[in-house]
Amino acid sequence: MEGLWVHSVLLLCLLLSCPVGSQTGPSPDQQWWTDAEEAPARHQAARATREQKADGAQEGLPPRPRCVRCCPPPDQYQPLPQINMTILKGEKGDRGERGIQGKFGKTGVAGSRGHAGPKGQKGSMGAPGERCKSHYAAFSVGRKKPLHSNDYYQTLIFDTEFVNLYSHFNMFTGKFYCYVPGIYYFSLNVHTWNQKETYLHIMHNGAEVVILYAQVSDRSIMQSQSVMLELREQDEVWVRLYKGERENAVFSDEYDTYITFSGHLIKYSGDP
Repeated sequence: MEGLWVHSVLLLCLLLSCPVGSQTGPSPDQQWWTDAEEAPARHQAARATREQKADGAQEGLPPRPRCVRCCPPPDQYQPLPQINMTILKGEKGDRGERGIQGKFGKTGVAGSRGHAGPKGQKGSMGAPGERCKSHYAAFSVGRKKPLHSNDYYQTLIFDTEFVNLYSHFNMFTGKFYCYVPGIYYFSLNVHTWNQKETYLHIMHNGAEVVILYAQVSDRSIMQSQSVMLELREQDEVWVRLYKGERENAVFSDEYDTYITFSGHLIKYSGDP
């Protein structure tokens, strides 16, 4: 009796939840499923049910009832929203350890020159440098004997030495030899002889540079000439008396010095 009662309860539950007799369930076209992946399987099951009903009708047997789950139509189906996890920003983590330095890349193209920056502050004074090397050259010589011209040119030889720095002026040859190249200043002073002509040249390497000339006069006078020359090393400068086409002479005596020749360096060629 207890088994029969249980069987009756189960049959009653089945009849309440499923259509019986001539009632037919909804067509597969009207059934919708909550899970989109179960739809094809449900559709096949519904199709099999229709075929079974058709076969039963042909044989004169009532269709076999089946239980189905119904779901709302597709226009009412709302898919679950998906959350983009990338927009969820968490708290800032701790800084990691520094990695190993990578390889150096290729050298890029040099960029254009930038604008000049503002002027910086004046720096502190540096240590004193080495003492610069100075260059000097100077001489001043005189003659106490008169000199007359003859048939050839004569170099004016001097017998008195006032200044001869580093002996650049040779008293035996009467010439100044350049050992420090640069710009020099030279001056010549002579005393003319009355009733005689005075005719001399300041020479530079065998070429006449400037002339000192005085015409014949009843009185003797002091005459001077000066010039600036740019000399190279081993250049020569001296005074030459013209040859005797006329009465040509310079005056001097043993008591006074009437003839002087001087020169000195103005600017060394190596200086800026």
